[in-house]
Amino acid sequence: MGEFLPYGRQSVSEEDIEAVAAVLRGDWLTTGPAVRQFEEDLCALTGGVPTVSVTSGTAALHVAYAAAGIGPGDEVVCAPMTFVATAATAALRGAKIVFADVSPETGNLLPGAVEAAMTKNTRVVSAVDFAGHPAPHDELVKVAHDGAALLLADAAHSIGGTWQGRPVGSLADITTFSFFPTKNLTTAEGGAVASPNPDLARRAAQFRNHGLVREPSRQRFADEGGWHQEVHEFGLNYRLPDVLCALGSSQLRRLPAFKARRAEIHARYTAGLSDVDGVCTPVSLPGADPMWHLYALRVLDGRRRALYEHLRANGIGVQVNYVPVYWHPVFADLGYQRGLCQNAEQFYAEELSLPLYPDLTDAEVDRVIDLVRGLFSA
Repeated sequence: MGEFLPYGRQSVSEEDIEAVAAVLRGDWLTTGPAVRQFEEDLCALTGGVPTVSVTSGTAALHVAYAAAGIGPGDEVVCAPMTFVATAATAALRGAKIVFADVSPETGNLLPGAVEAAMTKNTRVVSAVDFAGHPAPHDELVKVAHDGAALLLADAAHSIGGTWQGRPVGSLADITTFSFFPTKNLTTAEGGAVASPNPDLARRAAQFRNHGLVREPSRQRFADEGGWHQEVHEFGLNYRLPDVLCALGSSQLRRLPAFKARRAEIHARYTAGLSDVDGVCTPVSLPGADPMWHLYALRVLDGRRRALYEHLRANGIGVQVNYVPVYWHPVFADLGYQRGLCQNAEQFYAEELSLPLYPDLTDAEVDRVIDLVRGLFSA
């Protein structure tokens, strides 16, 4: 049957291992120079937008909503075609989640659907760059700002990509990244928040460090002593340690190669499957330079489960991304009903993520292609 192929896998080199080992040999395991270096490296990738490293992509979302001041009585318009954390972290802040439908082509938020979903209570619009294809952030930021809301880009899939010539991380009021092992680069667990807005960036950095205020100019009792620090708003410890930041900086140096290989694999799948009746290959819209995180094949005519089981039985670890967020019982128990976003539900019914990671060989890609073609030619 051949080696089991997962749908995603980290690529860790000897240089990555040495970067981590160097930190372990040094004096700082956390809150040290490797953290500052990683954040500077991320800033260079986002076109100069300041970044704050955190412990996970979920933490990044929580920090972003906290920085935006989200709380009870606020509404967040959210894409349903995403991992539950995009919405859950806003709900944990007390917000009401309003789901808007997605493009049937890309799975990304439709600006018109967002506009229809917004009310006077909307504070944030949360768009997701599904599979690594950037959402139409130029249109979405206008819709959000016209409604006096902020645009949040959940870029867990898309770091390293661009939209209309601008890098992911610079397209929204606040952007979140994830560095989970299956993502486009990894810090084992980790994430980051980027914002061109100095106040949002400051609030994000403060929330991820217990809400501590250390600058005397901002303290209420600055003459207490050199040791003094204050908490003005509650925060949490979401600090990403130097050990993992060193891995992140090393991985960032490999990101162009990761992107190129992911694009090659994506193109190879499309070339091998575009003529198969019964499937639909992903699109790339004009103006998009995606950092392909997923190969989101669409399986038509109700045969997605059959293909899933066929590939799994043959050692191909395909996955489905994602169950519409409001289908989760935690949202169903709050009164959300199926049928809310028809495009998203149809997209979910057809989506199947094929293996996609930099160390995947051409022969392994061809093995997946042959197995897919085999089922549809039987």
